[in-house]
Amino acid sequence: MHGANAALKTDSEASGPSTADLAVNGTAVTCDRAGVLWLPDSGVLVVSDLHLEKGAAFARRGMMLPPYDTAATLVRLGLAITRYNPRLVISLGDSFHDRSGSAHLPDCYREQLQGLQQGRDWTWIEGNHDPDRPVGLEGSFCSELHVETLVFRHEPAQGSAQGEIAGHLHPAARVVRRGKAVRRPCFASDGKRLLMPAFGSTTGGLELRHPAMRGLFDRNQLVAHLIGKERIYSVAFNRMNG
Repeated sequence: MHGANAALKTDSEASGPSTADLAVNGTAVTCDRAGVLWLPDSGVLVVSDLHLEKGAAFARRGMMLPPYDTAATLVRLGLAITRYNPRLVISLGDSFHDRSGSAHLPDCYREQLQGLQQGRDWTWIEGNHDPDRPVGLEGSFCSELHVETLVFRHEPAQGSAQGEIAGHLHPAARVVRRGKAVRRPCFASDGKRLLMPAFGSTTGGLELRHPAMRGLFDRNQLVAHLIGKERIYSVAFNRMNG
């Protein structure tokens, strides 16, 4: 399948593109099924909602989760950075699951992150889970950043926000084809703004029909770029069932 109007097949039934190229407010961007956004003209790689040390944050509250989320997330991030070799990485908020996550980051993970930062610029965007500058890590820290015609922030602004790239809501889409439902995390864009999928290995998703999504997109123009196991699927919102 290629394009918003093609039928969705299961991952075992089809192979196809691992990226989707589109424009947001006139800026060329590439949605990669790895869960990252690439700006080819400026050499910028964007990732959102890493939620590093989520397992450790739950453990501090007496709730036990498997402690491997940070390791898995950093491996996937390293693969994306190796692929694109960006001049700048933007981590679009909620990089850590809570405000003490970076301070308690184990040395092995800190060294791994520092290695990924070497030779490039890095910007941490303020998130609602991590409103403070990360401890012991390089990079600038801000609430929003402007690149080309785009503005990068963690939480989407209410109403129309031309050129906004945001995270926070962990968008997902559910598509029904031939009686079978497929639900996947996704990039969501109407050409004016784009919401990023959550990158963290243990993060959930919020469907595009959820009330929290109301007013963010022109639904007649909205396309979900679903992250499949082998490829990316681009499906127009008005062609989704259920």
